[in-house]
Amino acid sequence: MILILLGTQNNSFHRLLEETEKIIEKGTIKEEVIVQAGYTKFQSEKMKIFDLIPKDELEKYQKEASLIITHGGVGSIITSIKKGKKVIAIPRMHKYEEHINDHQKQIVKKFNDKGYILGTENVENLEKAIIEIEQFEPKKYESNNELMLKTIEQFIDSI
Repeated sequence: MILILLGTQNNSFHRLLEETEKIIEKGTIKEEVIVQAGYTKFQSEKMKIFDLIPKDELEKYQKEASLIITHGGVGSIITSIKKGKKVIAIPRMHKYEEHINDHQKQIVKKFNDKGYILGTENVENLEKAIIEIEQFEPKKYESNNELMLKTIEQFIDSI
């Protein structure tokens, strides 16, 4: 199962779902696709689309997913990579009125450059990313909070 997370932004991210539907029609995606669409209103017979999914149910889907495709929201990316999932992220873009600015481009680039996800700025590259993700081994995510706690514990143990 593939899980698509579009976050809770009050702007549409139609481009990602339109491209996903094309890829399903081509046969590149053969798995069930579940979408948390937020405010994106999109009708499809090829995907199960929910506005919002309750937190416990969303966590279940994240655990079961073989792949998570998400917008460039930090929360969606981090909750997915913390579960050790393969993630493709595509930022919402200001020029398409999907967000108030382009900060998601920097977020996606940073996580991509660190090896946690496959990121691309263009939805047209989604099919290529889906093919590439099969060989992709994401770097294990360790938050700075956990690192900070380990450092403090080591300091206390050394006293």
